[in-house]
Amino acid sequence: MISYMELNEQNHKITELSNVLSYLINERSMCDTEVSCELFFRYVELVKEHLETEERELYQLLLMDSDNDARNTGRKFLSGSGEIKRVFGQYLKRWCKGKELRIRDHEAFIRDTREIFALVIRRIDDEIVHLYPTLLHNGYLPMKAQAA
Repeated sequence: MISYMELNEQNHKITELSNVLSYLINERSMCDTEVSCELFFRYVELVKEHLETEERELYQLLLMDSDNDARNTGRKFLSGSGEIKRVFGQYLKRWCKGKELRIRDHEAFIRDTREIFALVIRRIDDEIVHLYPTLLHNGYLPMKAQAA
């Protein structure tokens, strides 16, 4: 099972990449560089992996809990995860083809990308404030990774 520390590390990497990419995308010529594309698609994969890990390992525990508040937290985050995946998928469909960025309107790309970054950061903030404390309180989330 994933630990609190591992989830925080994932969130840190996602946040760090969104901060770096926020600067890189401002300059149109930077958007087409191999390095920027590699960072962008690393961000995409980290967000997808993070959401999938949470769905696979965390929500079910809360949904089956006897405490109504824990179940509601599980439902809220599961529903939010689906919505983020839907919005993220639409964004990727609009701006990517395979592992390449397809930017025809730079200003629209910047606007859409900043909206995605803000959506993901708000989600991370909600996890830190609501999801992780609930999981920790109910004994579902170890602080550190368990030795194999």
